This record gives sequence, structure tokens and C-alpha cells, in this order.
Amino acid sequence: MNKIVFQRVSPHSTVQDSGRSIGLKFGVSASGPMDRPSFSYTLSLLGEGATSALEFTMLGMKFTYHGAPMHMAAAGGHFACTINGGVQNWPFTAQLQDGDVVDITTGPRGMYGYVRFGDELEVPSLLGSKATNLAAHIGGLDGRALKVGDEIQLVPGQPAMQAPAASKPDETAAEADEVVLRLLPGLHADLLGREAWQDLFEHPFTISSSTDRMGVRLNDPEHRFAQIDELGLVSDAVVPGDIQILGEGTPVILMRDHQPTGGYPRIATLIDKDLDRAAQLRPNTRIRFQSITLEKAHQLL
Repeated sequence: MNKIVFQRVSPHSTVQDSGRSIGLKFGVSASGPMDRPSFSYTLSLLGEGATSALEFTMLGMKFTYHGAPMHMAAAGGHFACTINGGVQNWPFTAQLQDGDVVDITTGPRGMYGYVRFGDELEVPSLLGSKATNLAAHIGGLDGRALKVGDEIQLVPGQPAMQAPAASKPDETAAEADEVVLRLLPGLHADLLGREAWQDLFEHPFTISSSTDRMGVRLNDPEHRFAQIDELGLVSDAVVPGDIQILGEGTPVILMRDHQPTGGYPRIATLIDKDLDRAAQLRPNTRIRFQSITLEKAHQLL
């Protein structure tokens, strides 16, 4: 029996696959990896592997592998890793042997990383996906984050289809002093008025320490949204990348486990190309928004 046993797990680490594409029809978000290019790159490194992977957060994870020789790949951000004390380059592939200890720790950048194996993580599939949704408490291991002592068996499964363009993710944004994220006007952009809309681009924000799979909160020293008159609206559908203004004026970039509907204004939406980059930014990173046309967003996609 092939399995992994966890000795250390950073908060909010989960089992993920490409996501629950039909989830919104049933009132839950699609979930899936916070950084899709890095998730796909692990499959590119393996050549052929499982559809699901371990998604770990900034503090990494440590596990012991038990069983027959097994290929694994790790990618996402830039973390440090050893196998039985031997330092690995990042990202990397390796063949695990029975009793090998994989220890991933915080590196110079990145909030999310991924470990994928040649065999499948044996967790139940719900609505066509193994993805964990921490907000709805479904998928993965009982709909919860991984914890010390958890065991997951690895079993043969239908290999995942390799993406045609699974190149190494661009990490230049994470190295910049100020990261530019491009956006389009949202459903409620008109609530800002022209002056406040322009102010959205004038001053930087910083990433708050209060971030998770539901959303990335932004620190706004200018308090530029506190004066919006209508901060409570009739609920309607939201999508990943929406910038939502909470009741006290705090902006939040909605992420993979976002609520399916919301009653706060969505003033803008990050373009799909920048959403994964935003997920990888650590607390206190300074960001600046830039307006973009829909045509240019489509070209980038």
C-alpha cells in the first residue's frame, strides 16, 4: 500500500484538482488551485501524473512516503525542500523510496506550492471533483484542511491530460518592489463616481495578512472606499477576481473558494491572467492597479 503521512502541515493546506466546474450550479464555488499555472507545471514536470495534488501554503509541509518507488513533482512560488536531508532545487522532480521524508519549508517568495504524484490521492470525488472547498466544507479530506497525522493513500488512476502550454510560471511579479495588477470595471463601478474611480489607480495598496482561499484583503491607507453610499446591495453572482468592498470599506479580491453570491459592491475584476499572480503575493506586498481594455485582456488570455 502506497501512502503519505504528514508530520507538519501549514494552515489552509488542502487536496486540490482542477476544480468543480459545475459547482456554481449547486451553490458552491469551483475551488481548484489558487495558482493554476504552478499546479499545471507539476504535471508538465512529471510528464504523466495524477489529476489531484497537495496544495500547501507559505510554511510548507513535511511528510513521509511509504510504499513502492513513486515519482513526485513540486512547484509553485519558490520554497526550500529536502528529501532525507538532501537539498533539492526548486521546482523539481524526484523518485521517492519507501521511508523517504520530504520536508518543504518557507522560501524567498510565494504563498502556495504544489506536490503531485504519479499515482492518485485517494479521496472521494464530489460533484465531479476532489477539490477541497474550505468555505463549504466539501471535497478533499472531509472538506477540511490537512493536519498532522493525516494519512492519504496513493492509488493508480486515470492519468491527467497534460496542458498544451504548461510552461514554468512567471515569477517576475513576486520579485518586484511593486506589483501591477490589471483590472476591468466591475458590475458596480458606477457607485464610485469618476473621481473615486480614478483614485483607485492613484495610490498603491498592500496585501493584508488576512488572506485565505476565499479572498485576499487589501490594506488601503487612503480609506478611499469608506464613503460609498451603497455598501449593502441585493445579492447576485460573483466570480473569482472580483474586487468586493466590504461594509467598512475594505477591498477584497475574491479567490477560489469565494461565496457564490454577494451583497457588497464589486467595483472591478482582475483579469484572468493576473489572478494567479495575485494569489502568490505575500502579506505587505505593495500592489498598484492598472486599467485595461476587454480586448487586451482577451489577447493576454
